[in-house]
Amino acid sequence: MNKLEVTIQKLNDDAKMPSYAHEGDAGVDLYAGGNFNLKPGERVLVPTGLKMAIPRGYEGQVRPKSGLALKHGITVLNTPGTVDAPYRGEVGVIVINHDPDNSYEIKKGEKIAQMVFNKVEYAAFTEAVELAATTRGEGGYGSTGKR
Repeated sequence: MNKLEVTIQKLNDDAKMPSYAHEGDAGVDLYAGGNFNLKPGERVLVPTGLKMAIPRGYEGQVRPKSGLALKHGITVLNTPGTVDAPYRGEVGVIVINHDPDNSYEIKKGEKIAQMVFNKVEYAAFTEAVELAATTRGEGGYGSTGKR
C-alpha cells in the first residue's frame, strides 16, 4: 500500500503524533494539546500542538470520534473541518458539547478527533446561459426524500 507522506512539526515536547488505532483504519487519531472543561452547549478550539505539511492535491478532514459523540455528546462542530495543503499553522479542532446536562472534561493527550486524508480535485468553471436538463430539475432540499 502506498503511504502519503505528511511532515509534522511538534510545537512542544509532549504533543502527541497522530496515530492509527488499528491497521486498516481510515482516520488517524488527533490528541488534545491542553485541558478544557466544556459546559453544556459550549464550544472551544482545542489545539493539537502540531503543524502539518500536507502534500499539494490533498486535504486533511477533521472528523468526530464516534465514541465521544455517542457517550458524551462531544463532536466536531464544523465536520468535516478541512486542513488545506498550504496551511502551516497549528491544527486545531473545534469541538462542542451537545450534552444538555453534563460538562465534559477534555484532558491533554486525550483522543479528541480523527483526520482522514483525501485527494482533492480542482474544478475549472465555465459560464453557461443555461444548464442541461435532468430528471430532478430544480427540485430543492428534501425533494427526493421522505415527505
